[in-house]
Amino acid sequence: MKKVLISSFDMEVGGVERSLISMLNNFDYDNNQVDLMLYRHKGDFMKLLPNKHNLLDEIPEYSSFRKSVAEVIKEKRYILAMTRILANLNSKIIGKVKKVSEVGYYQMQLMWRYSLPFLPKLDKQYDVAISYLWPHYFIADKVKAKRKIAWIHTDYSTIETDIDMDLKMWNKFDNIISISDDCTKAFLDKYPTLKDKIVLIENITSPQFIINMSNEEVDDDISKVKGFKIVSTGRLCYQKAFDNAIIALKILNDKGYKDIKWYIVGYGGDEGKLMGLIKENKLEENFILLGKKINPYPYMKACDLYVQPSRYEGKAVTVTEARILERPTLITNYPTAKSQLMDGFDGNICDLSIGGIVDGIERLYKDKNLRNKLAFNCKNTDYSNSYELEKLYKLFN
Repeated sequence: MKKVLISSFDMEVGGVERSLISMLNNFDYDNNQVDLMLYRHKGDFMKLLPNKHNLLDEIPEYSSFRKSVAEVIKEKRYILAMTRILANLNSKIIGKVKKVSEVGYYQMQLMWRYSLPFLPKLDKQYDVAISYLWPHYFIADKVKAKRKIAWIHTDYSTIETDIDMDLKMWNKFDNIISISDDCTKAFLDKYPTLKDKIVLIENITSPQFIINMSNEEVDDDISKVKGFKIVSTGRLCYQKAFDNAIIALKILNDKGYKDIKWYIVGYGGDEGKLMGLIKENKLEENFILLGKKINPYPYMKACDLYVQPSRYEGKAVTVTEARILERPTLITNYPTAKSQLMDGFDGNICDLSIGGIVDGIERLYKDKNLRNKLAFNCKNTDYSNSYELEKLYKLFN
């Protein structure tokens, strides 16, 4: 039996967390003894975790990363609170020097760098330690393992990081898992010296689990709502571009497509901004934020069209899930889009712009035969891929 450690932050509702659940559900527990380290035992997806692994106890120092500075101070972890404050201040300085508006990744790097001396190590020795979510400093510096593996879930061409700082961390891993060819290319454009460490393993999908979940009853069932229903899922943040979606729906509304209702399943920091934009464009009845949902699948199943209007993605789990549910799917042409679906076969790719979203929706709204064709092709495509885990097991040796 291999002793395996898998670490991540928490189980809040999100695509990475869903992919982790799918991987854990399909893991080979006959040959691997798995410990799961979550920095904080929090999130609606906690109840979806399988019971075949050993969930390690929370370690207070690591759980602080998912708490506000005020909470950390209240717990009298003053040094960790100070590292957070310093990271926030210094990341803003870096942003001004490098003329970068989004400094969140810098802040995360600095937060870990400053905190590392004050974080405890795990005593247990593992055969394999897997860090599932960046930044990977915990596995890199605080865990003893014969082999260390890190996962990348995002398109590195779209984010700003301190490359030298990141390289010191990445070089402590034996392998780096990329979820798509496009993710690999973007990553190696930034970190070319890591080429020999990269291995492609797609996000694990469990079609039967998704189909079963889609049949559950929900309180705010949209299946009986009249009109043309669009659904999107994702965190309410800049990446997902729901602000562009609101403007696109306004344009469609003005063109006469007043029966379109667009539902967003998700939550996040941009909720207030999006609510203001909805009100400004008088779309309160047509663009609806459904909020956080543990189970998004009944809403996805009920839509006439699934749309992913993102500015960038690694490989959006939701796009595969929508096709498993046989939904016609439209995604914007973000850098990794062509690795998500076959344009014209099991989905459509539109220009990454408000106009592109408008044109893509209008075409599919008008052409029911095209929607049926996309749905038919989804129905006849096998999206299961648990065999991908065999690539991971080979790395264990």
